[in-house]
Amino acid sequence: MNDIPDHLARLGRDGEGQQRAGGLLTDWAAVGEPAFRQAGTLRGLSSAGHVLWAAGLGRAAQTALRTPTAGVPLTSVFSSTALVAAGLLLRAVLLAAADRIADDGAAAVQDHLRTRLLGAALPMTGTPREEVSDAALAEALDSEVGRLSQWLTTYVPARRAMLLGSGIVLAAVLTRSWAVALMLVLATPLLPFNLKVIGMGTRAAVHAQLTATRRLSTRLLDQLRGLPTLVGLGAGEEAVLTIEAADRELARRTRTVLRVAFLSTAWVELLITVAMAVVATYCGLALLGYLDLPVVPSTMSLGTALFVLVLTPAYFAPARELARGYHARAEASAAAELIAEIIDGTAVASVGGHVARVPAVRRPSLPSPAGLIMEGVGVRYPGRDDAALDDITLTVPPGSIVAIGGPSGAGKTTLLSVAAGLREPDHGWCLHTTGSAALPASPTMTAWAGQPSYLLPGTLRDNLLLARRDADDVQLTAAFAALGFEDLLAALPQGLGTRLGERGRGLSSGQMQQLVLVRALLRDTPLLCLDEPTAHLDPDGEARVIGAVRTLARSRTVLLTTHSPALLEIADDIVQLSQGRVSRIRERL
Repeated sequence: MNDIPDHLARLGRDGEGQQRAGGLLTDWAAVGEPAFRQAGTLRGLSSAGHVLWAAGLGRAAQTALRTPTAGVPLTSVFSSTALVAAGLLLRAVLLAAADRIADDGAAAVQDHLRTRLLGAALPMTGTPREEVSDAALAEALDSEVGRLSQWLTTYVPARRAMLLGSGIVLAAVLTRSWAVALMLVLATPLLPFNLKVIGMGTRAAVHAQLTATRRLSTRLLDQLRGLPTLVGLGAGEEAVLTIEAADRELARRTRTVLRVAFLSTAWVELLITVAMAVVATYCGLALLGYLDLPVVPSTMSLGTALFVLVLTPAYFAPARELARGYHARAEASAAAELIAEIIDGTAVASVGGHVARVPAVRRPSLPSPAGLIMEGVGVRYPGRDDAALDDITLTVPPGSIVAIGGPSGAGKTTLLSVAAGLREPDHGWCLHTTGSAALPASPTMTAWAGQPSYLLPGTLRDNLLLARRDADDVQLTAAFAALGFEDLLAALPQGLGTRLGERGRGLSSGQMQQLVLVRALLRDTPLLCLDEPTAHLDPDGEARVIGAVRTLARSRTVLLTTHSPALLEIADDIVQLSQGRVSRIRERL
């Protein structure tokens, strides 16, 4: 726990950050606010069921005490039993309904957040945030959004349930014993201060744990991706030791969270237990007649004593639920900070030196070639001294095929990603032009086919429908025919229903590249960006891909990177890069 004081000090100094996290949680909860309000009302009303069965129990005890020898009348037994049964049934029904409604509200909030996270990672407009790792996004989508569940289902409805439920119980107790009601009221202010202290410790511990979880996930993913290289270099043992160290760190922080949770819960329970003990002592002394106070009632009937003793835990039950929810709120607050780092990273485009938010881009219903304008574009990667792109100025006319050449590492793929709207330049600006309109570069205007050609596990049809969800089998088959790939579809054992393994396992590199081009055709955008489309293909496969590119270029602007002389032959312009700068632009006749 040595690092927890550091986190407490940091979070204590950052009061503005705490307020921001609280504001985020409030805004997010607003998505399911009607459900949470209804759930809190039902949970509060469920206290009426507790009052009913407590009244039935007290009535039965008082009746039995009055008639110890003559027997208890059946009417009294039935009425008392009916009260107890009605109270238990009412409470069970209301709590079950409240839980279901709260779960529905929490699911709506979590779906909303996951949609925003995916929108930040795969924006319809603007550029994705490359500094967000895959592991961090996965943790946010699954674990960190999941951390909000208990807060949403417990704390948010509990605020309303506490006022209503404790109010109902206090009113019922007041009708039988104002002294006990006063004791309950005096014990109530002890809870808020302790809940605040508990929340600060929990938030610090959970923030440290979530950070460690992200770090472990990122390292594990990186190690798995580079496993063949690590094994080839004989560095497998070192990689295992690194993962083990990160795992031990996460386990230590998790134990800290559990320790704080246990201690905080125990402290709240202790406060409530002391209050209940005071009430029980008073009731016992009053029953025995040992009290002789000038103002406080000195006697109490058995029915009243049993009634208030049963309702005392019920009075504190909403507070206990709120305490559990307050711990969940502190946990959710820590998760919200990490989630907001991804969601709040809205992509912006810099035009003419001024930063402006990327407007929504509407894709034309029919493909019309888009132009491209770059002015002073510069891109730098963290940890590298040399710029990946340095003062690139380029104009691509609509309807042309422009090839980007140069040695490996010259910046070809980076330039292509900026042109596609997948990366925002650090300096300068990049525009897509359609007709007289010029808008910041956006992925919605672009069909991208990079290296490697990713195909997801599933059927061939599933992979093609990623580009156009509303396409039917006739349109999918026509896309193959339009590019001259009918034989590819015919060669697959089950046609569009053929199942593909991860990364297209079961297909050759040429077949995978052809499928990627079919998907680009279905995407139906005015700009097509191809990264080494003929890499690793034999001459026959290369010729087929070049023919498909010619077909695609009839209604699109094509921007491609290549080392292939054959592919350079079909280009209208050739841009040569060297060390991140344009060294030559040659127009072909």
